[in-house]
Amino acid sequence: MALRGPAGLGPGCRRPLDEAVAAAEGREAPALLAAGGAPEDEEEDDGRGRGLLRWDGFSAWLHCVCVVGFDLELGQAVEVIYPQHSKLTDKEKTNICYLSFPDSNSGCLGDTQFCFRFRQSSGRRVSLHCLLDQFDKDLPVYLKKDPAYFYGYVYFRQVRDKTLKRGYFQKSLVLISKLPYIHFFHTVLKQIAPEYFEKSEPYLEAACNDVDRWPAPVPGKTLHLPIMGVVMKVRIPTCHDKPGTTQIVQFTQQADTNISVILPTVHEVDLFRCFCPVFLHSQMLWELVLLGEPLVVMAPSPSESSETVLALVKPSVILGVTNPFFAKTLQHWPHIIRIGDLKPTGEIPKQVKVKKLKNLKTLDSKPGVYTSYKPYLNRDEEIIKQLQKGVQQKRPSEAQSVILRRYFLELTQSFIIPLERYVASLMPLQKSISPWKSPPQLRQFLPEEFMKTLEKTGPQLTSRIKGDWIGLYRHFLKSPNFDGWFKTRRKEMTQKLEALHLEALCEEDLLLWIQKHTEVETVDLVLKLKNKLLQADREHLPVKPDTMEKLRTHIDAIILALPEDLQGILLKTGMT
Repeated sequence: MALRGPAGLGPGCRRPLDEAVAAAEGREAPALLAAGGAPEDEEEDDGRGRGLLRWDGFSAWLHCVCVVGFDLELGQAVEVIYPQHSKLTDKEKTNICYLSFPDSNSGCLGDTQFCFRFRQSSGRRVSLHCLLDQFDKDLPVYLKKDPAYFYGYVYFRQVRDKTLKRGYFQKSLVLISKLPYIHFFHTVLKQIAPEYFEKSEPYLEAACNDVDRWPAPVPGKTLHLPIMGVVMKVRIPTCHDKPGTTQIVQFTQQADTNISVILPTVHEVDLFRCFCPVFLHSQMLWELVLLGEPLVVMAPSPSESSETVLALVKPSVILGVTNPFFAKTLQHWPHIIRIGDLKPTGEIPKQVKVKKLKNLKTLDSKPGVYTSYKPYLNRDEEIIKQLQKGVQQKRPSEAQSVILRRYFLELTQSFIIPLERYVASLMPLQKSISPWKSPPQLRQFLPEEFMKTLEKTGPQLTSRIKGDWIGLYRHFLKSPNFDGWFKTRRKEMTQKLEALHLEALCEEDLLLWIQKHTEVETVDLVLKLKNKLLQADREHLPVKPDTMEKLRTHIDAIILALPEDLQGILLKTGMT
């Protein structure tokens, strides 16, 4: 089992078009939703109008549901795809088959849950769903959909069955989705998979019909999601939420008698449990992730492998493997994390030494971090003592995870704030923006100029950790993570300049301007203003609604000031 991707386990390059409704492809004359369906709460409707086509609600959450079984002659095979109109290429089916069955020597008897990510086949037709695309815009970056990938959420059951030739019942129920909501979909599977293995396809069909009635996955909204007699209460984070906080407890002032499951998060894993086997090296792992270094996670089971990969978030390349074969095959990788069985409570290991890669040749290699990397920063002993004390006091793993997540958040913020401060200084002054000239360009990012700012406004202002921060920044500026981060910031600031330019245009007396210019110049202005409106809408520029309305009013007033023949032409001219 492997989790992998060129941009790590998380969003890579984004396109404005998303595929949240890819399951609508090729459907046969779809029927309308039954009029007698249960009404949705007004807060949760969010565009799911009463005339919505059947399976559009399902497609907002899932691409399809697959059942993968084991055939003695064929091996793993997709037995069921639901809804039946859902499209998967042969290559996608093959990926799902191989990735949804555990590949390790641990046995995995009983029930096992894990997830994987796989590349979408090239040439797949992209479906446009403007409403869900708008939702994606409001998500934090780590929850945005990646048009190139699907996620597979697996509930695998393996039990002894003497009636079968192989002696075992082996089957996986797999949810295929564009959404990286790991904890949420694992919870959904816990509710439906055990019953499905007992009741088979009619139960699966009923569960999918429940999903089709769900409200759209709107960020920031309280969502009540019924699934086979259980109601889940969730809230999808927004990009405006304060980092490190959980909003679910603030939803209601009174108890919800109909709520069966309240999820405090849709995506987070148990961070402390994942890092516990290599906890003393977690700060070094933070550096490796920050610098986009390739990592391999070797674990005895797919659940431990996938959870640890998810806890690490997104290096440039990350592999999560369970097959012992990889212990030798991947020796050339520069950084390898080897973990043993994860315990529910866990104890922080006393072994602190980083192991050499050459010691990873045997299948019984001990858990640890195998690398020749030397951390730039000194280890923070305070956080280690705090969490060790928590283990001694039997503090719940969830509470330990909160402490660890906050620590990494503050460490990351200490690192990134000097960069943010410098990049903000590259923005032209607002007074330099003229409505009659193109928006000014950003100043160039100069690494040495940035380095000089660290002496007075570096991370030492907010972090107690000592070490070679300068060396860490120099390494980061040469990494792919910096390229991605700066590309995003540059796009945001360029859009801000475009928005400020639009506001400057709205403050001008355009009717006075056209009195001093020819009709040709006036028509050209109208066309440019219409294109500005189109750009603002297409690129989601951070423009105030009243600014957009004011610009439309300006356009209408200018058109009315022109001769009637030109009015007719310009009024028919759409913003194309």
